[in-house]
Amino acid sequence: MYLKKISLFNYKNFSEANFDFDSKINCFVGKNGIGKTNVLDAIYHLSYGKSYFNPLAVQNIKHGEEFFVIDAEFEKNERTEQIVCSLKKGQKKILKRNGKAYDKFSDHIGFIPLVIISPADRDLIVEGSETRRKFMDSVISQLDSHYLQQLIQYQKVMSQRNALLKYFALNHVFDTDTLSIYNDQLNGFGNYIFEKRKEFIEQFIPIFNMHHQAITGSQETVQLVYESHLFEKDLLSLLQENINKDRALHYTSVGIHKDDLAFDIDEHPIKKFGSQGQQKSYLIALKLAQFEFLKKQSGVKPILLFDDIFDKLDESRVAKIIEMVNSDTFGQLFISDTHPERTEVILKSTHQSYKIFNL
Repeated sequence: MYLKKISLFNYKNFSEANFDFDSKINCFVGKNGIGKTNVLDAIYHLSYGKSYFNPLAVQNIKHGEEFFVIDAEFEKNERTEQIVCSLKKGQKKILKRNGKAYDKFSDHIGFIPLVIISPADRDLIVEGSETRRKFMDSVISQLDSHYLQQLIQYQKVMSQRNALLKYFALNHVFDTDTLSIYNDQLNGFGNYIFEKRKEFIEQFIPIFNMHHQAITGSQETVQLVYESHLFEKDLLSLLQENINKDRALHYTSVGIHKDDLAFDIDEHPIKKFGSQGQQKSYLIALKLAQFEFLKKQSGVKPILLFDDIFDKLDESRVAKIIEMVNSDTFGQLFISDTHPERTEVILKSTHQSYKIFNL
């Protein structure tokens, strides 16, 4: 599978731009602020139906314009697939495959497997647990549409339960029977999600450790640990035990929406005890493991986006990545870089076809 070409209209800083891609390596080079990352984000948009960098969809429309369109052609299973994502101010975003609009964006997730490695990944370390849960959920959802539907249902029921708790507090009433209906539903969805996450992490950790050792030369010991209330007991018991706390807070305080991933180095949080280089190696290993996991499970090489990752990597780590490129580990690769000369040297050290786009 690969991306053949893409057209951007009023997307971020582009009024109109068209690119025809090589099936192996494509590089966008130029100064900061010229739009290299925006092209990568447009490609990401076509896989996930949203921006990687800007959660407010309307802010991806070029300043002063009313809409954006991303129009692309992919080659998948020897078929041409046209994917179009568009948004007009004041209207819902539209995602189409071969001219037919999706009723639910979730139906598209997994059709274009894709992994991005970017400086913005540092949010996985420095931000709260929600960012790490989203990472876990995005990997599982690309392979398991039922998991994604269960997750959507869980979040919907939890919002309803929270609204009920607020209603009780405002009106000085309490109805155990009504609350128990939501508890039962959350328990069903939550236990399923917990089991899937647990299964995923068990399979994911060995792949992550392998990539981290390859990047660092086995010089550091790192851990990736799944944390959940549900390791203690089932969700229904937890909800019943914490009802007084939930009534006081007016929201659901326990459940899989509180799960987290602990990122450790030598059994200490990498956020506090890891250097910038160690954190970067950890994140790259995490994303390469995501790539490997998706590839193994789906049988398809995901598209891989490298956003400005050569900037803070030493030569040995760059060499390890080039080794993977040469071994045909990756499928189609997109790279952004501020140093055209460096890009040229790196690409010439590979044995793959490539295109360079000077922006």
